[in-house]
Amino acid sequence: MNFTLKSCVWEITLKCCFECKYCGSGGGKARPEELTTMECMDVIRQLAGLGCRRVSLIGGEVFLRPDWYDIVNSLINHGIRVAIITNGYIFTASLIDKIRTLGIESMAVSLDGPKDVHDRYRQNGSFDRADKAIDALSEHDIRVSVISTLNHENAQRLEEFYEYLMTKNIKAWQIQACSPMGNAVRSGVEYTFDFLKVIDFLDQHVMNAPFAIGLADNIGYFTGSDDRIRGGAHGFTGCRAGLDTVGIDSVGRVRGCESMYDDRFVEGDLRHSTLKEIWESPDSFTYNRKFNAEMLTGKCAQCIYGKYCGGGCRSYNYFTSGKLYESMYCARKED
Repeated sequence: MNFTLKSCVWEITLKCCFECKYCGSGGGKARPEELTTMECMDVIRQLAGLGCRRVSLIGGEVFLRPDWYDIVNSLINHGIRVAIITNGYIFTASLIDKIRTLGIESMAVSLDGPKDVHDRYRQNGSFDRADKAIDALSEHDIRVSVISTLNHENAQRLEEFYEYLMTKNIKAWQIQACSPMGNAVRSGVEYTFDFLKVIDFLDQHVMNAPFAIGLADNIGYFTGSDDRIRGGAHGFTGCRAGLDTVGIDSVGRVRGCESMYDDRFVEGDLRHSTLKEIWESPDSFTYNRKFNAEMLTGKCAQCIYGKYCGGGCRSYNYFTSGKLYESMYCARKED
């Protein structure tokens, strides 16, 4: 079976001005021997050669890599749409001007809740900086959205945070679950919350919000609201890692998804193999490419929707329970 690469999440540096309590990649300092500019240009040519249509650049903090502009410019010149996820902390007028010249598809600012809770998990003053970045981007007609990572605490304050977001000129708000990996484990963040309550909250607002609201793949599934909050009765069709999407980290290691931050999911190294060789290898991404419904375990094995969702998000499953094919926190109740 042939698999067509459509999108990539590329961590271009681990360097960051934060060391957030729940950062899954443990960002802060750049890794030794991160990909050089020349190597990044080669990666871009390889992505384009495989037909990749969209790249989301992440960090660390993307804008702390000195050649970020050259990387983005090259991606766009190769016909690849670019989105950037940022913490919004180091924005300046000159940075905004550079972003404007590039034609970036979208900017997503990480903002996790009201000021007190956001700053407590990230850094004092980070909320105000992110707030100003959102305003500056929207004032310059740059498409901006917000991504919120939920844990036990901020999941209780969604309504309050929504009222704040209503005052911002954003295009979308994505909600995702904090996963117990990286700093979240080291700092002991209480990551669990009631998925169904979050889904009910979205269901109450999704039709009337002035911006799009969406759930990440690690929250769900099949609760009766899918046609509204996921765009169809079978809105979530299972983990796409290694099927049409790929992740690349700052030293060139390839995974099906950059949220699968464990060495067992590294399929190859771009310093030793081409992306085409890794992508087309019959031994790559077998957890998804060779999946069938008989591999489901626990309640997922008995669920009538298991064949659609495939047991949910592979990364969240793995880091919460060590199981790939069973969603321990699925929001769906038994019939």
